[in-house]
Amino acid sequence: MIYTFNPGPSAVYPAVRQYLTDAFDDGWLSAPHRSEKVTSLVRQTVTDLKTKLNVPQDYTVLFTGSATECWEILTQSLTPRRSFHLYNGDFGEKWFKYARALRPASTGRSFGLDEAPDVATLPFSPDDTDLVCITQNETSTATQLREGFILNLYNRLGGALLAVDATSSLAGLNLKYIKADIWFGSMQKCFGLPAGLGVLILSPRAVAQAKTLNDRAHYNSLPAALAQMLNFQTNYTPNVLGIYLLSRVLADREPIKAVQQHLIERAEKLYAFFEQATPLTPLITNPETRSTTVIGLRGEPALIEEIKLKAREAGLHLGSGYGPLKSTTVRIANFPAVPDAAFEALVQFFAKEFPG
Repeated sequence: MIYTFNPGPSAVYPAVRQYLTDAFDDGWLSAPHRSEKVTSLVRQTVTDLKTKLNVPQDYTVLFTGSATECWEILTQSLTPRRSFHLYNGDFGEKWFKYARALRPASTGRSFGLDEAPDVATLPFSPDDTDLVCITQNETSTATQLREGFILNLYNRLGGALLAVDATSSLAGLNLKYIKADIWFGSMQKCFGLPAGLGVLILSPRAVAQAKTLNDRAHYNSLPAALAQMLNFQTNYTPNVLGIYLLSRVLADREPIKAVQQHLIERAEKLYAFFEQATPLTPLITNPETRSTTVIGLRGEPALIEEIKLKAREAGLHLGSGYGPLKSTTVRIANFPAVPDAAFEALVQFFAKEFPG
């Protein structure tokens, strides 16, 4: 048995094999995307996503090609002046760079891996900022912004909108969607599906702002997407297979509260094990800023390489570090599709090969 702990693209649910066969046999791969067959699928998928993930009923769900596409949509359609970005890793910083390329007045502030930022001191003015942008779970650094921080930030917004990149926590954590205006992510993390589909979730306030600004200069402009979704259609040819697979996963998934509780318990055991029993140590020393869904571990470069090599020989594919942390860290995806048996095998591997 081979287990992958890559944090993206990550392990898919074993049932995806059968879903793919069913999609072929049932004609989904050639179904016209304006047909009742597909619009009914989209309608049911949106309903199930809201039910299983506790998304408020008055929020709007849109489908995109990826979370990266969402960065561009939000800048085009909701940022006439500038956005403010708070980040402590490569993905949050890339979002900032995307936004600044289109809106040069956009600003950002980085913060430390073990730092819980102080909302009161963040350098943005709600009076001239359209969008405040955060990454709830930073995949590259294995950090997480907690619910209390997001609530405090939301209360400071004024007229600005709060946008949250939840790519590696969406469908893994019971996120409080009502405390932000925009949430988005991709399928190749906690949804346990292949890459190629993104989901964008908008509050009534964000929808109203998109309609007021009325950006129609791009193929993926929000007003066009919102208008088409009234009929459960998309404004360009969608990834019908991706939506079909999402519908099957959602139908088979437990409610998000149960999923989150399981991931929290598993993360706590993993952090405790690596703190005590191996030569690796958690990358993040502050428990308040540690990610639940991506476990980061630190070690000397030679040790990291040795561990990854021996783990691969044992059928365990560990995720490499990212960016400047590539040679000194490994990342372990604590995603729902990774079975408990994989983590049992991982613990046994370290206890045997690299005891502390």
